[in-house]
Amino acid sequence: MPEIKVRLFANLREKAGESSVVLSGETVQDILFSLIDLHPSLEGLIFENTNEPELRGYINVFLNGNNIKHMDYLGTHLKDGDEVGIFPPVSGG
Repeated sequence: MPEIKVRLFANLREKAGESSVVLSGETVQDILFSLIDLHPSLEGLIFENTNEPELRGYINVFLNGNNIKHMDYLGTHLKDGDEVGIFPPVSGG
């Protein structure tokens, strides 16, 4: 299985207590579920529902800088060396 670096930003990073992890998975969904297994407190911040996985509307997931909404969404396939970034909404000025 491919090893993927997952980068967490803003409140996701704070809640997990780390800014990045390396996880194994074939798809973005696999990686996100592995992340939730590692940090269960992130589930409600990332997913609306995990029974029929759907990201919260304000969460953006990028694979190598490309939004997965423009790819195969949670079914997007991964390969070794890919990097996934998970971005919650951020405000400030």
